[in-house]
Amino acid sequence: MRDVSIIGLGPMGIALARALLQRGARVTVWNRTREKAEPLVAEGAATAASVAEAAQASPVAVVCVADYRATHRLLEPGEVAAALAGKVLVQLSTGTPQDARSGEAWAKERGVDYLDGAILAVPSQMGKPESTILVSGSTTAYGKSKPLLEKMAGTVPYLGQNVGAASALDLAFLSHLFMGLLGFYHGARICEEEGLRVADLGSMLADVAPAIGAMIKHDANVIQGGAYYGSESSLDTCARGVEILLRQAREARIDGSLPAFAAGLFEKGVAAGLGDESPAALIKVLRKGV
Repeated sequence: MRDVSIIGLGPMGIALARALLQRGARVTVWNRTREKAEPLVAEGAATAASVAEAAQASPVAVVCVADYRATHRLLEPGEVAAALAGKVLVQLSTGTPQDARSGEAWAKERGVDYLDGAILAVPSQMGKPESTILVSGSTTAYGKSKPLLEKMAGTVPYLGQNVGAASALDLAFLSHLFMGLLGFYHGARICEEEGLRVADLGSMLADVAPAIGAMIKHDANVIQGGAYYGSESSLDTCARGVEILLRQAREARIDGSLPAFAAGLFEKGVAAGLGDESPAALIKVLRKGV
């Protein structure tokens, strides 16, 4: 029996398998398109003819496909579930906390030890110190798969038995990432309209990233503690800044969707009487869902 089976060989699945192989793991791989497995076989992996064969080949099976529905289609057949019984299943496909809870329930019904995970990296980073895999769920599944997970990523935080924790934190991270990228793209349009180099904006943002991170950490502590007064800035001040962004978009005739959306949220905060509080008080508006 080999150490681990990787089910799904998209760019991330290939990267996971390669990181494992480079660190001495014995790897079995399966993919619907067998040609994708050939480079890994040349590097020492074994290939399985079916998902059931991959599940049977190792004590730990790692699934990394498009989403949980794709996972369910692969694992639902009786012969696959039977092959997984008594083994560890690590789910590394992207989904929601509810997807994770459904996956755990499915696994428990079939005697499978389940760990849910989320990858905070791109394929080229896997196996390197900057890569992270968040995991949550069964403590025994974590214990059995930890040595393998640590070959795939530089950091593997275990978030506890709440199986939805890894997915929730992943989505929270993606919220910050995608919204931040959208803000950067809007900033790039401002630079373009003023004849400035977008590359210089990118360098500037990289330089100030530690300061921005400190601001985020401060606001996180404000929200956690519920103490919204005494901030160096206020929600009202930030609202006025966003209004200037919106006015500039109109003056430059660039797409104003992002500043208009942000302005709408800040306006709700001011209208709710939160203007003198920290900008983190905007969480109160988001909690109401209005």
